[in-house]
Amino acid sequence: MQDKLKKIRENIEKNLEDVQNLEILDKIKVGALGKKGELTQILKDMKNLSPEEKPKVGQIVNETRQYIEEKINLKKESLKKELQEKKLKEETIDISMPGKKISIGTKHPMTLIIDEIKEIFLGMGYEIVEGPEIEEDYYNFKALNIPENHPAKDEQDTFYIDKNFVLRTQTSPVQIRTMEKGKLPIKIIAPGRVFRSDEVDATHSPMFHQLEGLVIDKNVTMGDLKGVLEVFAKELLGKDTKVKFRPHHFPFTEPSAEMDVSCFACGGKGCRVCKNSGWIELLGCGMVHPKVLEMSGIDSSVYQGFAFGLGIERIAMQKYNIPDLRLMYENDTRFLKQF
Repeated sequence: MQDKLKKIRENIEKNLEDVQNLEILDKIKVGALGKKGELTQILKDMKNLSPEEKPKVGQIVNETRQYIEEKINLKKESLKKELQEKKLKEETIDISMPGKKISIGTKHPMTLIIDEIKEIFLGMGYEIVEGPEIEEDYYNFKALNIPENHPAKDEQDTFYIDKNFVLRTQTSPVQIRTMEKGKLPIKIIAPGRVFRSDEVDATHSPMFHQLEGLVIDKNVTMGDLKGVLEVFAKELLGKDTKVKFRPHHFPFTEPSAEMDVSCFACGGKGCRVCKNSGWIELLGCGMVHPKVLEMSGIDSSVYQGFAFGLGIERIAMQKYNIPDLRLMYENDTRFLKQF
């Protein structure tokens, strides 16, 4: 039995020399000291020894166990140190190497335009407000003086959730919600997403962006509207930009108009962009209809107001010379990196 214990020691020493990882080291430890290990088997066989031999063999077994544990622990520490040194070596940074270029994102052209428009109107004392994209039929149509039989309510143009709720077709409902709060005077802009049942092509999308403007106060005139929009156009498109207003019809404004700006590409001389007219349509506007004011709880005999709305995609396409609306929603980095 003593020879067996000596043999176990020799085998442990020999096996530990070739160990290269902690997993194999654990297997050696289990093979020697585990429940089915060699040393454990010797302890079981001690029942066959005489009473005189048991103390002596027991002492040798304990010494052998202690010896094996010390050897394994030393090897374990040695392996841990080697692994740590190897890891540190692999993670060493060569500070003389050039750094990796980090690709930095840029603002989307739509965000650029919206931010620019916001800054212009904030500079004129306007507040920015928002409203729900899932809107009540009342706010999207009736409160804006749009009758039940109006073509805009057709299911071919509007996404209906049910008979009472729609995906808003314009940002104008934000004006109604703001007026209903009863806090006067009002001077706001409301940018946001709108939805219409349009087929996707170079100039149409079922989802696009609008920006509404609203001013309600005493003694507000059409002249105030024209002055504000002329300042806006010059700030956005350049100080040499000219504007003109054409009569139009909107259910929620009276009188109503559309505003054209001199072509940014040719300066009004006529070119392919403006179809040789020298002008480009920019937005719709008008004086808020008295019926809309009354439905929102505002006395139209005391307060007047004007409103305007513009398509932001159209402005972005004109300003950045983008030929196809779809480019702004395809997430093509080749396109986005230009901004």
